[in-house]
Amino acid sequence: MMTYQYHDETIVKDLADDTIFVFGSNMAGQHAGGAARTALEHFGAMNGVGRGWAGQSFAIPTMNEHLQQMPLSQIQHYVDDFKIYTKNHPKSKYFITSIGCGVAGYKVEEIAPMFKGISHNVIFPISFRPFVEKALPKLTSKLLHTIYRDSVIFATSTDQLVDVLALSENEKSLAKIVLNTQMYPTDSNGRDRIFEIEDILHALNGKLFEFQSNSEGPMIFGGAILALLELYNINEQDFADVWMAKREIQPPRPANKARK
Repeated sequence: MMTYQYHDETIVKDLADDTIFVFGSNMAGQHAGGAARTALEHFGAMNGVGRGWAGQSFAIPTMNEHLQQMPLSQIQHYVDDFKIYTKNHPKSKYFITSIGCGVAGYKVEEIAPMFKGISHNVIFPISFRPFVEKALPKLTSKLLHTIYRDSVIFATSTDQLVDVLALSENEKSLAKIVLNTQMYPTDSNGRDRIFEIEDILHALNGKLFEFQSNSEGPMIFGGAILALLELYNINEQDFADVWMAKREIQPPRPANKARK
């Protein structure tokens, strides 16, 4: 089965000549911040052009001409247009940023499923992976203990380590997503997550884990837990219940959620 390519969501300022930078825009074509500003400064996006191809960039509108959030159904329309464009221009590759997840205010699980079924000449943000590829696995105590042991969290090469874990392919995919999703000190959209992570550590410290204060290690660990909580739309108590084998949690159904 063919899989997609992914990028780690760090900011890029240049791409190969055959690769188009795809960003979320507004219909006014005001590219003032985030990926839109990167597109304007480095990839040939044009002020006043809020939709479609320009230079080495492609704009997908997620906000209207008044810079207000578009409804998901309208964004889906523009994503569908983009799907057709990638199919009709197969010699190009498309570097897709997490459109709609910055200023527009949507969550990854609301946007990413819109891209399901797209041609394979795209490079997705790693956070999109569970929503465009394989289904997420069920959360079990064994799975959490495998992912969140110190040797995994602080490994220098998660790909190598995950490959030797006794996990199914879906579980390995989840481990890579969780360990590679940027949450601390900011997430891939530049949002400060420190206070959320501190809340998670406070809720779990002394119950499931013993964290040493005043060090970066627990914050990185907490960031990896936050990534899982957001991916499955669960809270700290849910995590604790699964960790202690009190229950198991089925994966969310993001495609349905996105259509609400």
